[in-house]
Amino acid sequence: MTLDQASAQAVSQTAEPTGNSKESDQASQTGIQLPLPAMASSSVITTAGHQPIRAEIVHAAALATAAEQKARDRQHPKGKYTARERLDLLFDDGTFHEIGRFSGGNINKDIPGSAVVTGFGQIMGRTVGVYAQDFSVRGGTMGQAEGEKICHLMDMALELAVPVVSIIDSGGARIQEGVEALTQYGRIFKKTCQASGFIPQISLILGPCAGGAVYCPALTDIVIMTKENSYMFVTGPDVVKAATGEHISMDDLGGGQIHNQVSGVAHYLGENEADAIDYARTILAYLPSSCQDKPPSYAYAQGRAEDIAAQRIGHIVPENDRQPYDVVEVIRCIVDYGEFVQVHELFAQSVVAGFACINGRSVGIVANQPCVRAGSLDVESSEKVARFVRLCDAFNLPVVTLVDVPGYKPGSDQEHAGIIRRGAKVIYAYASAQVPLVTVILRKAFGGAYIVMGSKAMGADINLAWPNSQIAVLGAQGAVNIIHRKELRRAADDGQDVAALRSKLIEDYEKTTVNANLSLEIGQIDSMIDPEDTRDAISHSLELLKDKKAPPKYPRRHGNQPL
Repeated sequence: MTLDQASAQAVSQTAEPTGNSKESDQASQTGIQLPLPAMASSSVITTAGHQPIRAEIVHAAALATAAEQKARDRQHPKGKYTARERLDLLFDDGTFHEIGRFSGGNINKDIPGSAVVTGFGQIMGRTVGVYAQDFSVRGGTMGQAEGEKICHLMDMALELAVPVVSIIDSGGARIQEGVEALTQYGRIFKKTCQASGFIPQISLILGPCAGGAVYCPALTDIVIMTKENSYMFVTGPDVVKAATGEHISMDDLGGGQIHNQVSGVAHYLGENEADAIDYARTILAYLPSSCQDKPPSYAYAQGRAEDIAAQRIGHIVPENDRQPYDVVEVIRCIVDYGEFVQVHELFAQSVVAGFACINGRSVGIVANQPCVRAGSLDVESSEKVARFVRLCDAFNLPVVTLVDVPGYKPGSDQEHAGIIRRGAKVIYAYASAQVPLVTVILRKAFGGAYIVMGSKAMGADINLAWPNSQIAVLGAQGAVNIIHRKELRRAADDGQDVAALRSKLIEDYEKTTVNANLSLEIGQIDSMIDPEDTRDAISHSLELLKDKKAPPKYPRRHGNQPL
């Protein structure tokens, strides 16, 4: 008997038929479809050898199979996948290689292993490391064995220079192990910080994540949650009630909707686990394996679709600078196949950020969104832009910025929320970026918001503008009301038509000051382009800048970024 046969025999002895099993019925009642095999492929020990099998290996295979069946019995009624089923969704078929399957367990005592699965697999042909917490083992809690497995996995990922995906589904620190369990979190925090900016790190929150454990995903590049069964909070509802008397549900305290729309902790809200995992795979398609590599590029042949999109782009943006439009439609006319993967889509919606390809090259795109608060910058959108630009800069992705901004959102709430400190993060992100920066002004760019959104003064390499774009300290109407306030007041006192006079002054101001000609003359804009040439102009700019070298740095430990 071979090991394959032993594993198959173990499956046949322990797995129940899936056609009418209890867990399948319960899972279907949750409304979440679970198209599952008889056993997750990563749960069975296999080998290609033909030597006689040992009884100990048969026992280990049976133990692994029984553990997976127990996990299915526990997870499926909740509408959740098991840890190993999630890995089957994450990785290309048959590529997952588990490390330390029985680490933290005791085969002789029928203890199959610890509460975390670690290993490596392939995503679109590229190696990726993973650790997935297993809620069916001691509630997925963190102990010494789990901490050592995770740190070992991260050490290997750093040595191999490959991304790490963490799948979180845990009850927190294992109380029985006391301080030793807490120590493991500290070790993981440090490893995550060491890996930050060197390899991409993505966190999938597919269950509870509470207490100090929340800082493991918070330190990673991308956090993904789901609409159901996904929670993050430092103190749970019971603690909040005991400390403050407030009654609040887990969803309202730290559910996926809250962290995607309100707090901005999460970057994507999946419909279900499969959708969340697919988003993680998609994000990794745009990022290199490490900062030592160039971003992925893909074969692309331009065709008639691009010509049609180029003709349409000029009709999307209204000439009236007060009329809103959806900038995502503009982006889809510029990028390959119209595919744009947003990050933080539900948070700070006055700006848009995400990944795309232009002529086969992976890029990051930042744009003001005129259909939400006119595309103005506020405390939340400033942090959204700064974080995304820093992510792109860390992993060598060029940043394309599409500008249509009237300025900063006014109000005491913004000042009190720290728009000065938090707005400075955008400045720091753009000013310190070493990747190619291409900026296009679509319609208007006023005041300090114009400067911080990838202007030439901030270090952008190529700055372009559409013919009707307006660039100034202030919009025409606001400027006229300030500059000509005495003249307008005298006209009102003399009984003249103030509205007609104001319209004439605004028209004169737009002709002489607000248009982009002045910026062209002083070199702050490199070229004026027709809207239909936007994609080609950006593509040519990226081709020009593809071998851009990082400028020499001043000797220092690190900058003191506003946090």
